[in-house]
Amino acid sequence: MNSEFSWPVRIYYEDTDAGGIVYNANYLKFLERARTEWLRQLGIEQDQLLQHNVAFVVRHIDIEFRNAARFNQLLAVSCRVAQLKRASMVFSQVIADETGRVIVTANVTIACVNLAAMKPIAIPEDVSGVIARATS
Repeated sequence: MNSEFSWPVRIYYEDTDAGGIVYNANYLKFLERARTEWLRQLGIEQDQLLQHNVAFVVRHIDIEFRNAARFNQLLAVSCRVAQLKRASMVFSQVIADETGRVIVTANVTIACVNLAAMKPIAIPEDVSGVIARATS
């Protein structure tokens, strides 16, 4: 699976600590935004899934902070599906600056759950079909 998606993120003052460096938890937000926008560009709106008690939730993250990003930088947050399973996906994600310098790398496991029961379920076929086609 090699189809990669990239989403731009500008670093605002609110994203940084007192030294103007991005606060570490904000990288998780940037990764989430890229995954959400990737789904959106495939025509998959998560609010529509929520209406059917279906949600994608983060199950596991392996993250490596390699460099610091600073106030006002423009970053590119990429994501690609490394593995698509019946009830989960593993994303390989990279955050890089304007020069291509890698800031963060992450592997993020996303599980599909029934919100009412808070139990794993199979990714709906219409959704998994779109994802499979986009990543093959």
